[in-house]
Amino acid sequence: MSGRVIVVGSVNVDLVVRGERLPGPGETVIGGSFERHHGGKGGNQAVAAARLGVPTLLIGAIGDDALGAEARSTLVAANVDVARLATIRGTPTGVALILVDRVGENLISVAPGANAGLTAEMVVEAFGRLGPLDGDVVLVSREIPPPAARQALRCGRDSGARTILNPAPAGGIEEVDLGLADLLTPNRGELATIVTAVARRSEHPDPTAAARTLVGGRFVREAVIVTLGAGGALLVPADGSETVHMPAQPIQPIDTTGAGDAFCGALAAALATGHPLLDAVRRAVVAAGLSTLLPGARDGMPTSVELERALDASRSGS
Repeated sequence: MSGRVIVVGSVNVDLVVRGERLPGPGETVIGGSFERHHGGKGGNQAVAAARLGVPTLLIGAIGDDALGAEARSTLVAANVDVARLATIRGTPTGVALILVDRVGENLISVAPGANAGLTAEMVVEAFGRLGPLDGDVVLVSREIPPPAARQALRCGRDSGARTILNPAPAGGIEEVDLGLADLLTPNRGELATIVTAVARRSEHPDPTAAARTLVGGRFVREAVIVTLGAGGALLVPADGSETVHMPAQPIQPIDTTGAGDAFCGALAAALATGHPLLDAVRRAVVAAGLSTLLPGARDGMPTSVELERALDASRSGS
């Protein structure tokens, strides 16, 4: 029997400017086009999992404004269960300002709005209405207050779910957070930040060596999965077995915004439906690549049919 994906994280509206290049500090770049999309790491990851046909619930917060109402209806349209998505009175919905250059690289600044109002108590109350979580996967990102993120991991662990911590942003992560995660999914920069802060290493060795300082014992229980963008991902198990590099298929990205969220959502969906970890990572790498082929954080996230088609093509080498 398949489990559910329970996402705890942020919901934002993304305001996007696309131009020839990204500005440097203090620089104004004229030209480009403007778009508005729905985003936030929690919302994006929930949509990524739901599009793959897995029952998906989102725990988070939006404001009581027009953007919040629009965000909720968009999630519902994507088959995400939003019964535990709180509306906070007198607070705006989170907004992300995103700049994207001609090759798909981006810069992002976020005003959290209602996301900053999500409390640990709200998380406990939401989990209390979910029942047993055996077979479920709890996916937590960090565009919400650290106590709320930590409580979500604790609720998942205590209820028998498999827990995934997506450490984005990575600033302020503590040892206790890693100890509540079965899986950790940093990119290279986030990995370096965590190693410096938690493992107390001032140097940043290669990703495999860095990841090995964060697994086992009081740290991550099962594995660290380092996302490498166009380089795919590294699976570093906590049991000391060999690191596996999962390469990405060569593609020409249109917009990399949300690729990490597509990876995490697809990983959680695969695990919830019983795929072994290595296969789940492979599926997540392919899903992340597909997500970059359309503009916006969510528009390119694949359906189950699209993902299976891409997986078949990768197996055949076409």
